Amino acid sequence: MAKKSMIEREKKRERLVKKYAAKRAALLAIANDREKPMEERFKARLKLAELPRNSSAVRLHNRCQLTGRPHAYYRKLKISRIALRDLGSAGQIPGMVKSSW
Repeated sequence: MAKKSMIEREKKRERLVKKYAAKRAALLAIANDREKPMEERFKARLKLAELPRNSSAVRLHNRCQLTGRPHAYYRKLKISRIALRDLGSAGQIPGMVKSSW
C-alpha cells in the first residue's frame, strides 16, 4: 500500500489539471500559433509559467485504484499487477484464472 500522502498528492494534481485544463489549452494555442505576433506569443508563455506546476497533465502519474502502487500499472484495468493477481486468485475477475504449478 502506498503512503496516504502520496495518494492524496496525486489526487490534488488531478484536481489541478482538471481545473486549469481549459486555461492551459487556450494559452498553449496562442503560444504555438505562428500567425500571431511574437510579443503576444511571449506573453502567453509567461502566463503559462505563472500557472501552478502541478496543473500540467505531464506531472500526473498512474496509480493503482486499490493500493495506490505507482509501478506495474495496467491502464485498461486501472490496477497494479499485484492487485490483479489477488483479484484473479479470488475469482473476482471474469474469465481470469491464475495458474500455479
